[in-house]
Amino acid sequence: MKNQEVSKKIDLCSCSVIHNDIVQKVKESLPNEETMFDLSEFFKVFSDSTRIKILSSLLVSEMCVCDLAAVLATSQSAISHQLRLLKAFRLVKSRKAGKVVYYSLSDDHVKSIIELGLAHLSESQ
Repeated sequence: MKNQEVSKKIDLCSCSVIHNDIVQKVKESLPNEETMFDLSEFFKVFSDSTRIKILSSLLVSEMCVCDLAAVLATSQSAISHQLRLLKAFRLVKSRKAGKVVYYSLSDDHVKSIIELGLAHLSESQ
């Protein structure tokens, strides 16, 4: 969604009643601050289009840095830099076969995150 498409109008309550039972229930169910921070950092990883392209490519097949660079039409250095970050967040894993290092999605959770994001975007159109 483009920024200019976002409505600037926000609907506000016309009353000032606090529903204490709901507020308390929600407060008790929220993760702790550290977990919220970690989750926020996790989702920031998805804010870069190059990283999304890498993850989307790895949805199709495991690939080496050379192949990823060819698909994305960018340098191997740039791909390696992004893979380090993706690996640090356990979104991708690697395996070595001789002199070649192959990358793949870490698990089905990562696949689901990408697929759910794509499904959400296609429903919004």
